[in-house]
Amino acid sequence: MLQKKICMLGSFAVGKTSLVRRFVESIFSPDYFTTVGAMVDKKDVQVSGKPMTMVLWDLYGEDDYQKIRWSHFGGAFGFLLVADGTRRATLDKAIELEQKAREAVGALPFVFVINKSDLADEWEIDAEAEAPLAGKGWKILHTSAKTGEGVEEAFLALAQAMLGK
Repeated sequence: MLQKKICMLGSFAVGKTSLVRRFVESIFSPDYFTTVGAMVDKKDVQVSGKPMTMVLWDLYGEDDYQKIRWSHFGGAFGFLLVADGTRRATLDKAIELEQKAREAVGALPFVFVINKSDLADEWEIDAEAEAPLAGKGWKILHTSAKTGEGVEEAFLALAQAMLGK
């Protein structure tokens, strides 16, 4: 069975942990817990008829006071880049983190998710803000860890990208 390490990358409080919990355990908790360091979980999936174990490294969110340790990316095959649709600043941070990731670990496959689609009427990130990223070839999906919308699709899209599909 293939085993692939995936890192979760984004600002603090964008929903990285909630996305992992929804994907792995099919649950959502409205309680917020700050990730300290990295939490590791895994899930077995089928990708193009092949079994794969996705080893998910949920990294703490980067902000002005805490920076990502790129050593956590060692052995990673890809990453899920996450922004919070209700906070425009998280889009700007995601763009910055993608650039830093490319400089630190090379051009790994990634999927960019804009989380919290259940709060779409409060979003500060619109199609106009997404267009330049799509133009650069970014795979962009909208997710909601709360409702589950798009979560499975996002992780499976990343798995397919890691297999070159």
